[in-house]
Amino acid sequence: MNRRSAFRIGRVFGIPIYLDASWLLIFGLITFQLSVVVFPGMHPKWTTAEYWFVGILTSVLFFASVLFHEMSHSVVALHYKIPVQSITLFLFGGIARIAREPANPIQEFNIAIAGPLASFFLSAMFGGMMLLFPTEEMLGALAGYLALTNLVLGAFNLVPGFPLDGGRIFRAIVWGLTKNLTRATLIAAGSGRLIAYAFMGIGGYLAFYNRNWQAGLWLGLIGLYLLNAAQESIAQVTIRETLAGLHTSDVMSHEVPTVDGHITLEEYGAEVLRTGRRCHLVLTDDRLVGMMNVHLLNEFPRAEWPHNSVQAAMLPRDKILWTTPDESLLKLLERLLTADINQMPVVSGTSDGAQIVGIVTRDSILRVMQTRTELGLQGAGK
Repeated sequence: MNRRSAFRIGRVFGIPIYLDASWLLIFGLITFQLSVVVFPGMHPKWTTAEYWFVGILTSVLFFASVLFHEMSHSVVALHYKIPVQSITLFLFGGIARIAREPANPIQEFNIAIAGPLASFFLSAMFGGMMLLFPTEEMLGALAGYLALTNLVLGAFNLVPGFPLDGGRIFRAIVWGLTKNLTRATLIAAGSGRLIAYAFMGIGGYLAFYNRNWQAGLWLGLIGLYLLNAAQESIAQVTIRETLAGLHTSDVMSHEVPTVDGHITLEEYGAEVLRTGRRCHLVLTDDRLVGMMNVHLLNEFPRAEWPHNSVQAAMLPRDKILWTTPDESLLKLLERLLTADINQMPVVSGTSDGAQIVGIVTRDSILRVMQTRTELGLQGAGK
């Protein structure tokens, strides 16, 4: 899932909360289904305004329930000092992005089980509301739907298909038995692929043999999502093994494309055309002061290039993402991908006196991964 398609709606416990664009689609579909089909069938005497009011409120509370589910994972992760980067609500529910893997199987188990337990708690709470206010039709309709959906949400997430909560619980158990996180992840991801194929198979059966296109399509999409997530998990394990023990200094280039901050944008454009390099670090007295690239250059009208310096157009140093020679290559790659940038300067020293020692690119990391993978395959075949 690409977070560039999401927009931020707030922050809870210091965790940024995002809504993916796909959330708008499912929110509209659920609201329409409740307001036009479900509630009119259950309560034919309500007015149209009442159907839509209860439908919209129920949809909002349903997604609040999903957020509560993800917050439960996040609170437990924070308890174990694991940073939570963000929570995103999207088409299939929500996802909490944590900065690193848990330190041991117990942490993994507790973080994973927190979500389903939270959903079961909400199901019981909404079910209790129905019992406490049996004569309130609107409250009963809302509470009944949310009690059922939270029960289903909690149960569905216990399916042992990684990366669902049940798959993570399964991984924690295998991790505890094997004492090997990589092996446990591969086994859990394998189970996730089997569950995904089962969902897609059942979805196809419902769609083509039972003519239940809505349920079949939905199960098929869920299966496809789980399959992609499981394959991504396997890829992440491979990357983690390939880059284990490597640091920025192992792949960085000492040939750093630089320009002086005082040259004009016209001169900078000529330098880009001459060398073909699209990104340069900007130096003043051998100190890093900023970064300049073709995108920033094109933000200025060409007529203004002779009258403006690189220093006026560059990205200032305090806004540049940078790395150090001893940063883990795996962590660096994650930062490059998260920020969607292709290169990062390597500096040493304090922020006030940062000295450039090199530059690292995504391509250089990918080349190292490819080489190590090929050598590993050759070694395994001997």
